[in-house]
Amino acid sequence: MYLKTNNKTYEIIIADTFYKRLTGLIGQKNINFGMLFPKCNSIHTYFMKENIDIIGLDKNNEVIYKYENLDKNRIIKINNDINKTSILELPANSSKKIRIGAILIFENN
Repeated sequence: MYLKTNNKTYEIIIADTFYKRLTGLIGQKNINFGMLFPKCNSIHTYFMKENIDIIGLDKNNEVIYKYENLDKNRIIKINNDINKTSILELPANSSKKIRIGAILIFENN
């Protein structure tokens, strides 16, 4: 799955296993892809090597929350409704053109 933003295409990995959800982007350097956490309303950046961008999505992939260049050792909670929220983690500063209210369109290979 891919997302085009800022004139760049990012591969998006879906965190659909326990291990992927547990580790996310922890320990990654030179991040050049994104990770989507379905049914997720909060994340942390402990043990991260780089800052990241966080996009909160509703069930229709509408952007309901955005945080650019999130520093290490932070906890972010978007809302209380875990079943209707997903979180997309992207490389730092890659979401500059994404606005709250926009609907993200993910493309398949």
